[in-house]
Amino acid sequence: MKRINLLDKNTINQIAAGEVIERPASVVKELVENSIDAGATKIEILISNDCRNIRVADNGSGIHPDDIELAFVKHATSKIHCEKDLYEVHSLGFRGEALASIISIARVTATSRIKDFDYGVKVDCENSEVIKQKTGCAIGTVMEVKDLFFNLPVRLKFLKNPSTEFSYIVEISQLIALSNPGVSIVLKNNNSEYFKTSGSNDLKTAICEIYTNSFMDKLKTVVKTDLLSGLKISGYAATPDFTRSSRKSVITFLNGRVVKCQILSKAIETAYKSMLPIKRYPFVIVNLQMPVEDVDINVHPQKKEVRYKSPNQVFQFVMSAISSAISSSVSIDSSSLGEEKKIIDIFAHTKSSIDDDVVYFSEEQMQSNIYNLNEVTQKTVFEANTDDTFLKPSQVSSEKEYRIIGQYQNTYILIEYSDGLEIVDQHIADERYRFEKLIEEEHPESQILLFSDIIHVEADEANILKEKLSELNKLGYEINFVNSDEIIFKKVPQVVAHIAVKELFEDIIKTLKNTDVRSFYENMITSIACKASVKAGQELNMWQIEELIARWKKTKNPYTCPHGRPICKKFTHNEIAAFFMRNE
Repeated sequence: MKRINLLDKNTINQIAAGEVIERPASVVKELVENSIDAGATKIEILISNDCRNIRVADNGSGIHPDDIELAFVKHATSKIHCEKDLYEVHSLGFRGEALASIISIARVTATSRIKDFDYGVKVDCENSEVIKQKTGCAIGTVMEVKDLFFNLPVRLKFLKNPSTEFSYIVEISQLIALSNPGVSIVLKNNNSEYFKTSGSNDLKTAICEIYTNSFMDKLKTVVKTDLLSGLKISGYAATPDFTRSSRKSVITFLNGRVVKCQILSKAIETAYKSMLPIKRYPFVIVNLQMPVEDVDINVHPQKKEVRYKSPNQVFQFVMSAISSAISSSVSIDSSSLGEEKKIIDIFAHTKSSIDDDVVYFSEEQMQSNIYNLNEVTQKTVFEANTDDTFLKPSQVSSEKEYRIIGQYQNTYILIEYSDGLEIVDQHIADERYRFEKLIEEEHPESQILLFSDIIHVEADEANILKEKLSELNKLGYEINFVNSDEIIFKKVPQVVAHIAVKELFEDIIKTLKNTDVRSFYENMITSIACKASVKAGQELNMWQIEELIARWKKTKNPYTCPHGRPICKKFTHNEIAAFFMRNE
């Protein structure tokens, strides 16, 4: 074995830089967060030289002339002072590693001035060496990073192409801008402006400035406060009919800090359960605020991972807040929405991997626990007609804010509003209503069958069917084995009593084979709702249409069916007029 020796300062900083600075976007993140911690209200980010040159200028409080050299020393920071402060971090940065890491892998020039001095200071840093001199400059700080990874050719070799690296910079810059809408942030690439936020301190305005205002009508306000626990959440969640192709559209902040947290992600995913198509994701931007002593962010150098003292409480709080936001009815009056049921404590018996007070879940634990919540989170009380028969015209309220025009191709229902025309898929709308009604019922009503065909089952079908007999019974089915390979149906859910038992059996087997144990209940409910609903191509009279629409408008999630398909499409009068050139 070779002799042990002490590494030099620059080598130590380069090793540490590998944890803190992964790519150019990491530099941008650290410098911009420092600017925000310094109270900046305006920040300009300039990228050049294939993302190897980065300039961040701000109007923050600046760095004291006597401290500026110390700012580049490892573990030197103004943001915490003792061990106790680690558990009550209020700033975005606090470790004192970023600047020391950056100057070990790039050539850095920093210029800064505080309001108490009529001059500023400038320092040039290379290979962890710092040279300081006086200079004239505005109040604030300018950090110029040049030739990133110039002394680490291996790291430089593994960078992506410049356009990809810039996309990472765009992503982190946008996230920081969204989490700090009160700060004006400008991002430029080779002096060409990519995006700019105004610093209006309004999140919706920031969303428009970064993305587009074309989907603003799809955003529902998320706001909830729990005074007892100190939890507060705010932001926006899009209606389920507006989906994205990537999970990147789910953006979460914790006390204004960008985080990627399994608990927050799963809470949002659960809120959208049975409303999104496969491999489509919601658009959500929310900030969760909580007492700093109830969360530990001192887990990872990039501060993305977090631990909570009460993770189950956080999960339930976020999930219910998102559910409430996206559950608003398609009609203006939301009085038909019901109260949420109390969520059971699914995490109470989960073994802590840290200590008795702090629980940190693996992906497997989270998946398992979410399954346990499936049935409970879906059972929401809401006002719905308990009679499955259609009402007579006299029973339908005439006080509406819409007028039903009629059916189109016996499949779509046309509705006129004061501001436009809506097209509703009758099968999907009815399916959403019946799905929620079945979820609400703990034990759906059954229909006894006086006569039932004897159905032959294969050996593998018999095995999986026997395992699920008790769950099927809860759903309204009663199935008896006549012998090892034959069955009869004694009862079926009342809403599908008109369906041939052979077809019901095939559907049950298909569900059993194509879904895992976690989604069996939900998929069976979805299947029953689908079969019980009116069909595409089915002619309805006007009072049947009226009742179908009235039921649909009272559903908790009126935007998509349980499979995730959109239920309706609305065209404004202006859009229609524009097509026919009547706006000119």
